[in-house]
Amino acid sequence: MLAILLKTLPFFAVIGLGYGAGRLRFFSAEATAYLTKFVFYFALSAMLFGFAANLDLSDVFSWAFVWAYFLASGLVWAIVAGVALLRGAKPEVAVFEAHTGIIGNVGFLGIPMLTLLLGRAAVGPVLLVLAVDLLVFTSVLTLVVVGLREGRMSWGIFQVLGVGLLKNPMIVSVVLGMAWGATGWALPVPVNEFMTMLGAAATPCALFAIGASLAGRSAERLEVAAWLSFAKLVLHPAAVALAALVIFPVERYAAGVMVAAASLPVAGNVFILAQHFGVAPQRVSTAILISTAASVLSVTAVIAFVTG
Repeated sequence: MLAILLKTLPFFAVIGLGYGAGRLRFFSAEATAYLTKFVFYFALSAMLFGFAANLDLSDVFSWAFVWAYFLASGLVWAIVAGVALLRGAKPEVAVFEAHTGIIGNVGFLGIPMLTLLLGRAAVGPVLLVLAVDLLVFTSVLTLVVVGLREGRMSWGIFQVLGVGLLKNPMIVSVVLGMAWGATGWALPVPVNEFMTMLGAAATPCALFAIGASLAGRSAERLEVAAWLSFAKLVLHPAAVALAALVIFPVERYAAGVMVAAASLPVAGNVFILAQHFGVAPQRVSTAILISTAASVLSVTAVIAFVTG
């Protein structure tokens, strides 16, 4: 485990550097917002496009993989939502707590870290996890919250959801990359070098942005946030491991990547959604802070487990 810790520490060290820069106000909240935009719309999108354009979807896609991750995540979602309702939380809050318990930082942290630690072959499984998170669970969150507020489901909700998905650069870049890859054509050399150069900025900038954004977060409802962090860092990867390694016939390497992806801390976009809908943003923010700090050891332990 020590060897894995030494490999993961540089990633978390860059997060810590960003956190320190944010706390010392060397890096302002406005600067963090613009750095995050650069990563989200340019660097990470270029990295995803480059990865997807060189993937053979038929070699990557697996229904067993999708069902294992979906059902395991759905089980944890239901447990966290149930605990929230038993605690007397409003349905909207329960849905957001459930979302917090299963959506990890796959985009900004998972793709660069797991690709480097587990090998280039990890790209396909990580993208499948990201697709289920964005297309299924984030869609469910939006539909349920808006449905609860309007008291009914309408076609307008699905229209808003569709537009939101089309505006997500991660989804667009992966779809365009896979479409190009399906042609069988190699990327032109200047385009490939451009994508490689721009994508190379994704890892350090994304990690630094994570840390800087954490510096502005304040703690609230620590006991609830700690429970949500436990659900994300322990329950979620445990359920995924049971599904992928025991119940479903998922190929061993892909199953390990799936478990590692499930062990990642709470994603920052959960807070963005919480702010957008005005549902427990401080609670989600605290869960992001706690889970990211604890993941230094928990993610290391999970990666040591799946590589062992």
